Amino acid sequence: MEQKPVALKALDALSVILLGITVYLALVFAPTEAVMGDVQRVFYIHVATAWVGMLGFIAAIIPAVVYLRTQNLKWDRVEVAAIEISVVFFFLAIVLGSIWARPAWNTWWKWEPRLTTAAITELLYIAYFMLRQGIDDPDRRARFGAVYTLVAAVSVPITFMSIRWIDRTLHPVVIGGSNPGAEGGFAMTADMRIAFFFALFSFTVIFVDLFWNRIRLGELQEKVEQLKLKVTM
Repeated sequence: MEQKPVALKALDALSVILLGITVYLALVFAPTEAVMGDVQRVFYIHVATAWVGMLGFIAAIIPAVVYLRTQNLKWDRVEVAAIEISVVFFFLAIVLGSIWARPAWNTWWKWEPRLTTAAITELLYIAYFMLRQGIDDPDRRARFGAVYTLVAAVSVPITFMSIRWIDRTLHPVVIGGSNPGAEGGFAMTADMRIAFFFALFSFTVIFVDLFWNRIRLGELQEKVEQLKLKVTM
């Protein structure tokens, strides 16, 4: 494997620094929410991880389409990298959301629109990897993955818009609307907005960093797979 580029090393370091600043802003800088108290601080990381999770799922559409047009396996690696990282981030978002829900809703989980659609989206993309494992031929696997990615991507905007389409939801709409009936809803102060938008920026950079590293790992995996095929032939 080629030596890691200097730009990627710099991005690795920047990601660590931004993560540290984000944690400080969320736990120290942002004021304590008047009703929920300190547990509301989970909100900043919860939304940021959900954001990059959805970002990767949507971004994977591009390499999926390009692969179907070119049949170049490098685009399959890009697609897998985006989805793999997003599955992890989206799972973290669901876990952090449950931690926030426990004091706000007095339960870890409720089958309300946002949580239900988020769970379906996560399961769809977990199934993506499980189904790929059952296909040995790289070209067939890539073709299946590309088509599956295009179909599964429909669940992402549905998940995002669910709390805006359905009035009877417990999940708060903090940005771009309001839901008076939501349990755990709150209005952000100026300092909260700073912590919130910085978290979105930081996790976007972290996603790009992990994405680049995962693509490089995918290239190494492909070389190993090719060597295995040569040995078995």
